[in-house]
Amino acid sequence: MRKAFSQPARTAVLLLVLVLIAGMRAATGAGAATAPAVRPAAVPAASGAVCALYCDTLDPSRAAQETFPVPDVTDNGRLLRLHVDDADGMAWASIDHGVLNDSVWLDRSWDGGATWDGLLGKASIPSAWTGTRTLMYNLYDPVKHRRAVLRACGDAQGVACTSWARLAVCAASCDGAAPGAGDVQPVAPTTLSGRTIALHTDSAGMAWAVLSAGRAGDEIWLDRSWDSGASWPDGSSKGRTSVPSGATGTRTAAFNTSDPLGRLYGGAVRACGRAVEGQNGSCTAWARPAPSRAAAAADALMYSYDPNTAYWPSSWWNSAVALATVIDYMRQTGDTRYRWIVDRTFQIDKAAFPAGARSSDAIDGDFISRATDDSEWWALAWIDAYDLTGDTKYLNEAVTIATYVNGLWDTGTCGGGVWWDRERTYKNAVTNGLWVTITAQLHTRLAGDTLWLGRATTAWHWFTASGLINSSGLVNDGLTAGCANNGQTVWSYNQGLAIGAGVEIWRATGDSSALATARRFADAAVASPALTSGGILTESCDAPAADCDDNGKQFKGVFMRYLQDLNSATGGAYASFARTQGDSVWNRDRDSLDRLGERWAGGGTTAHPNVADWRTQASALSALLAAG
Repeated sequence: MRKAFSQPARTAVLLLVLVLIAGMRAATGAGAATAPAVRPAAVPAASGAVCALYCDTLDPSRAAQETFPVPDVTDNGRLLRLHVDDADGMAWASIDHGVLNDSVWLDRSWDGGATWDGLLGKASIPSAWTGTRTLMYNLYDPVKHRRAVLRACGDAQGVACTSWARLAVCAASCDGAAPGAGDVQPVAPTTLSGRTIALHTDSAGMAWAVLSAGRAGDEIWLDRSWDSGASWPDGSSKGRTSVPSGATGTRTAAFNTSDPLGRLYGGAVRACGRAVEGQNGSCTAWARPAPSRAAAAADALMYSYDPNTAYWPSSWWNSAVALATVIDYMRQTGDTRYRWIVDRTFQIDKAAFPAGARSSDAIDGDFISRATDDSEWWALAWIDAYDLTGDTKYLNEAVTIATYVNGLWDTGTCGGGVWWDRERTYKNAVTNGLWVTITAQLHTRLAGDTLWLGRATTAWHWFTASGLINSSGLVNDGLTAGCANNGQTVWSYNQGLAIGAGVEIWRATGDSSALATARRFADAAVASPALTSGGILTESCDAPAADCDDNGKQFKGVFMRYLQDLNSATGGAYASFARTQGDSVWNRDRDSLDRLGERWAGGGTTAHPNVADWRTQASALSALLAAG
């Protein structure tokens, strides 16, 4: 990650850049001049540092690009300019043609310009210079789910400011556009003194509000929230309009619910209205548009991704699976809005981290830790990233991880298998199901390989003969110290990894018996009450009087990912089961914000609710992708 310079370094860079700015300004002129915008009198609030891709106070010399979204301002002959780096979501201000002690700064507002944090990065022109600039500050705060507007201000014997930049959100269309194709009402309308107030969305994720059965003077507007409806400081009264004389209804313009420049996904909206008589108003429930089932689920999953730390907070292996799920989404749909997170995650999280920073275990670097299966999940994610991008650095990273894991294979205990941890305490299903899949996938992607093929086939033969698979064709959790099946819980992700391993061995070798074995694992899962209830995939911790931990929340998605592979390999043999899962998730396990819970059949109790978080979201997204 690029880090802000120390103060001495900033000063040195600043002086160098001032020379360049002065020369450029002399060569190009001051640019378009407008009447100065006088900054209203207000007490600026204290500002806390914001971190997105980078933290506030990054030096502008490190900007990826430079745009000028608002007109320059001239004041007493000085030129004030706002510079925006959309690639990094940051902005800075400059003043030129000035004199000693003229100053420049940024104002940043989180509520559309109603209030602001002022004097950000304030800098004064030093002796013998005619200009200066601020450092860069973030326009967006994805961690707190908010977007800002900024302006450049200066004091040159009088304060002046540019207009606010980025007041409107622009994606496929800009705020204020007409609705596009499709017209869906994602939540029930609300009524007010006989009026109907409805929220509408289109297939591009734009939203608008409609009032009907009203009278002249009634008002309708849209509220937009970036934090699931908890607050909407910059999104109140969007498109507010009144019913005209002689009419009984009206609608607002359409507004975006995502801001790709700010990496803000899953914005929530509601329709609100007020009757002309009295001061009563009413709003619909908050909702997120659903351009498609998978797109809506992916947006809600990306809502929780932290671009600063480059993972989904507090769960290391779960983040690897979530990343792979987002990659699966992009590969299947062609929607590459999130492609930036692949390299972002790779670059930031490839480093070593102490225990507690990403995982309860220390991360050694290269996504490797003492927990073998955690490392393996990351290897699979980077193979998936290679398939998406064709960039060999991801495949090389998978080889680095797999080479490490290979050092934990031995034949001295149970005749083979990879140990679950560095301390060599346990041989289990997840570690070895992953190992077969990784080695087989490496073989099919590395030209001329024989090394990984040999490891894959050895691991597959050991896995199927190890005793991990019980007489019902279900995979138990692991082996005892005496190398017998330990009879522990049949988890859906172990069953899914066994299916995936068989499919990958078949792809690598053409061995039809491996595909037949994968089908036996899938058929056992579909038929067994241990994994399926009422036709819906059900974890043991989904029981009415139980709760899944953060690991269990993501298991069913792993199963569906590999069942989808098997379905493709068998010409659609499991398409009906997959559609049933996707339909149940969408119709019984989704709220108006497109959040998907742990129990795919819905339900839950006060004591044991159907919890929804980013882990359950990633898991359910895999079900929607498998359903097609």
